[in-house]
Amino acid sequence: MDNYKAVCFDLDGTVYRGNEVIPEAAVLIEELQRSGIEPYYITNNSSQTANQFQTKLHRMGIKTTPEQIMTSAIASAKYCKEQFEGASIMMIGEEGLEQALVSEGFELTSQNPDVVVIGIDRSITYEKLAAASLAIRAGARFIATNGDRAFPTERGLVPGNGSFVKLLESTTDRTAIFIGKPEPHLLHFIQQKGYRKDEMIMIGDNYETDIQAGIRFGIDTIYVEGGVTSLETVKAQLELPTYLYKSLADWNKKEPQ
Repeated sequence: MDNYKAVCFDLDGTVYRGNEVIPEAAVLIEELQRSGIEPYYITNNSSQTANQFQTKLHRMGIKTTPEQIMTSAIASAKYCKEQFEGASIMMIGEEGLEQALVSEGFELTSQNPDVVVIGIDRSITYEKLAAASLAIRAGARFIATNGDRAFPTERGLVPGNGSFVKLLESTTDRTAIFIGKPEPHLLHFIQQKGYRKDEMIMIGDNYETDIQAGIRFGIDTIYVEGGVTSLETVKAQLELPTYLYKSLADWNKKEPQ
């Protein structure tokens, strides 16, 4: 780990499960901080702000700053700033996405937008979907914070942002531009803070999102067993992670798998 300056952790399933910190992750983070490396935390969750994630991590004993947190909402706003500066935006989403877009200087509108940005919205209505559909059909660019079609709750799996995006793609015959993992945009915006790719590593439990994001971006990856993707499934892939760990207690092992 001494070779890396930008150590990027997935959150749910890697740093914590629900509201419980994963002890091995907390130990590794503390070790990194003692050595002068402040980790980054990346998540496809667009509903919360960086400050809210910071507060959650602090409750678990992990000290960080909002600047070290990259959500799909923040990355979506930065992508729009790069590609569509000055555009008007129609948004479906929650506080995290709204704050990110406003922070980048965008005007939010409910009529005739240049861009439609879709994030998870647990107050979704038919009218919101209809307005977005009509705007996309009229020529607005179509951006999705992430493609996660379901996410776990205490009741089981419920519809995620990708389910709404799929509905709008079907309705409009347009394909969304996805920003969250496995796309590499979140890592791209971390790299812009001043890192080379050989100084970055992505750590996660989900091969399809976390590990694929790192592979597509061209950086080293650590797969951690015990989360979304089984070790057997990972080993069957054509593109393997740089390292496969049973837990983050193995962080000081240097040998690639």
